[in-house]
Amino acid sequence: MEDANPILTRRRFLLSSGWLAVAVASGLPPISAADLAILDVAYAGSMGSMMEGPIKAAAARSLKLDFRGRAQGSNALAQLIIGRAIRPDVFISVTPGPALTVLRAGKAGMAKPIARTEMVIAYSSKSRFAPRLEAVSQGKEDLWQVLLEPTLRFGRTDPVTDPQGRNIVFTVMLAAKLLKKPDLVEKLLGPAINEKQIFTEPTVMARLQSGELDAASAYKVQPGSFHLPYVALPAEINLSGQNVQADHPDIALSIGGKTFYPEPLIYYASVLMDAPNPKGAAAFAEWLQGAEAQAIFRRFQYDPPGNAAVLRA
Repeated sequence: MEDANPILTRRRFLLSSGWLAVAVASGLPPISAADLAILDVAYAGSMGSMMEGPIKAAAARSLKLDFRGRAQGSNALAQLIIGRAIRPDVFISVTPGPALTVLRAGKAGMAKPIARTEMVIAYSSKSRFAPRLEAVSQGKEDLWQVLLEPTLRFGRTDPVTDPQGRNIVFTVMLAAKLLKKPDLVEKLLGPAINEKQIFTEPTVMARLQSGELDAASAYKVQPGSFHLPYVALPAEINLSGQNVQADHPDIALSIGGKTFYPEPLIYYASVLMDAPNPKGAAAFAEWLQGAEAQAIFRRFQYDPPGNAAVLRA
């Protein structure tokens, strides 16, 4: 509901100032916060820098939407949505699984593919292993030999609540299969739930920046925003392929009473059935597939979704 008092509250003043700054920088007329309709978006935590920066600004400018984001692991967000703990207008997840959870619960009619990424190994420039990991990118060192150094501090996210936490396990499983090193997962990651390695998604990159961690799992879209280097992984193991599950039916992870299989790293956008702002949600979801949003995705190292199909329940 709009404020009845015509005098701007401090919050509205700050919002107005923010949109004014965007307008001045882009050479466009200033946007008043009072002209913006609220849009709540729950999105995969890996998208934070892009969503809260250029996507938020562009949504205000092009769609007249006051973007309000909630970043968290996709699985956790899906459970919050179906449990009615949160009620966003739009849900953006990575991998098909969380999107299908919401669709099958009757909370959305479809999930449209909007982008794609791949697994990489990010590392800290402050780490004493940084020169060796840089040498990996130059083909002068073996990645797995470096990562298996006893004193290297490796980070990842929770495989129960965050797809990326499972995806690093799948990546190492695929590497073990490809390299014929059956003990690679145990040596590098330990148990699936390894408290020494698991951190919340928003903090992993920050821990690399500070030097608290030497290396960590990441999506290709993450390190750049934190000015962190990374090692690219072969296409055979980086989960960028559309048919990864069909190609590797023997790769599976049982955790939390459920069995998971590797999925392609595609981002999907769903408009929720009970969206408080259905028109804004529909416009935003369509805009994400258009030229303006896709140009922003490219700047932040997201790849096109390719021939990924729309998901339905």
